[in-house]
Amino acid sequence: MTQFPADHGEWDASTNDVKVGGVSIGQYLIRRLQDYGLRDLFGIPGDYVLNLYGMLEQSPIRVIGCTREDCAGFAADAYARINGLGAVCVTYCVGGLSVCNSIAGAFAEKSPVVMITGSPGLAERVNNPLLHHKVRDFRTQLEVFEKLCVASTEISDPVNAFREIDRVLDAAIRFKRPVYIDIPRDLVDLVPHVTHTYQRTQWKTDPQVVAEAADEAAEWLEKSKQPVIIAGVELHRFGLQDRLLELAEGSQIPIASTLLGKSVVSEKLPLYIGLYEGAMGDDEITQYVESSDCIVLLGAFRTDINLGIYTANIDPAKCIYATSESLRIRHHHYRGVLLDDFLVELIKRKPKRSAPRLPNTPRVPAGPFVVEPDAPITISRLIARLNEQLDAETVVIADIGDSLFAATELVIHQRTDFLSTAYYTSMGFSVPAALGACVAKPNDRVVVICGDGAFQMTGMELSTIVRHGFNPIIIVLDNHGYGTERTLHPGNWEYNEIHPWDYARIPDVLRGGKGYTVNTEGELDETLRAVWDDRAEVSLLHVKLPTDDQSETLRRLAMRLSERI
Repeated sequence: MTQFPADHGEWDASTNDVKVGGVSIGQYLIRRLQDYGLRDLFGIPGDYVLNLYGMLEQSPIRVIGCTREDCAGFAADAYARINGLGAVCVTYCVGGLSVCNSIAGAFAEKSPVVMITGSPGLAERVNNPLLHHKVRDFRTQLEVFEKLCVASTEISDPVNAFREIDRVLDAAIRFKRPVYIDIPRDLVDLVPHVTHTYQRTQWKTDPQVVAEAADEAAEWLEKSKQPVIIAGVELHRFGLQDRLLELAEGSQIPIASTLLGKSVVSEKLPLYIGLYEGAMGDDEITQYVESSDCIVLLGAFRTDINLGIYTANIDPAKCIYATSESLRIRHHHYRGVLLDDFLVELIKRKPKRSAPRLPNTPRVPAGPFVVEPDAPITISRLIARLNEQLDAETVVIADIGDSLFAATELVIHQRTDFLSTAYYTSMGFSVPAALGACVAKPNDRVVVICGDGAFQMTGMELSTIVRHGFNPIIIVLDNHGYGTERTLHPGNWEYNEIHPWDYARIPDVLRGGKGYTVNTEGELDETLRAVWDDRAEVSLLHVKLPTDDQSETLRRLAMRLSERI
């Protein structure tokens, strides 16, 4: 846990505790956010939170004003995935309830976002008045977010305000899920007449339990003939990628990843074999994983899409299943073992193995992309061409639908540089997420792949991107509507159509950026070459696809899902 800077209170080196006094509740919250490495915050102001916004403006934390609350939530989510903690600050109910979907997605996919809100002052609530923004009663918003967050608090007693802030922020870091903090506006400037001691939270594993688990796992790995690791998104959330590499390389165990965990390690590593997606994925990888006699699932969510719409054929009797919340080896359950502690102990045992036999599936494209200049562009050919452009300083953000499924073919060079809501699957994530990624990694090339339907939901967050001078490349895939739903439910359904926009002209409306229209492979190649090194402003590519175009991954997914829909 990050230590308090010296000017945040009196620090006791012997106990790692900090005594704080003479600061207001709002100031304490801001300082604690900084202690966890938060440099930027997203949101929209409103009268119930203006006092706190004033403090934020005067603090080292940069406030990024967004166009919509849900967009601010998506931006904070992407920022949290990269930075380790994100935050969004909005007003009461009309702001808070608007950000519910973003926070729900962050909870589902374990992204530690701090949801901060102002609310009517405690003195204003006497006799239950009908104040603006209020819904039903003053606890309505709190009760909603109690369902969407791992921890929540409404500051109502100055005596325990600092302790409540500590409790909630510590939960965000421990569980990598969103938390909720509500400060009534008449308490923001209040200085509690108490001296608060911050005590570092300690999370411990019983050493006997973790030792027994590591012994069993190491013995099994040494005896197994074809072990494989399936790496999940929790390894990124908890910063355990180096532990994964130490285990895999030290014991020569191949690594596959789930869709949600894509880019948890560099996909150019010699031991990386690709995505495991059940029957949705590559047959060679699927057969390799499912024929393994020891499958080590590390930090992986066993969701429907992660497991190929439950076409994954994984026998629990062949699994070591370790997450931040549970550990199971075959049918043996070990309680209260932290994922990091388990990996440390397993690595210490150095399970000895010979060099593995890897599947024959190539992890990188076989040869250079050969442009067919006059050929109409398709999603698969676009991904193949984009693959040649990616490097170690590229962050790829894929929206839901074929933007995500086609993008599984991309080879990501560095860890954690592929962002998507691959489990919660909320359309409209990508453009606001680009804002969060640009703020968190301003020197990287951020590339967004977004369907036209998703873009029409939240694409106007480009206004904030232009305002701050960021330069992502936004690729809008225009197939005239909801292509994934057309595939799932074939037919000429009107509900899958959307109004056509001239996307390439949107930068003119925003008075910033450049727009390009792409119809052919030649135009795509020429445009990508032109925009890649243009770091002056945002580039928006309007890519016109055939209405019935789809990736192979989407075709396989639709085949499985259509049986259930």
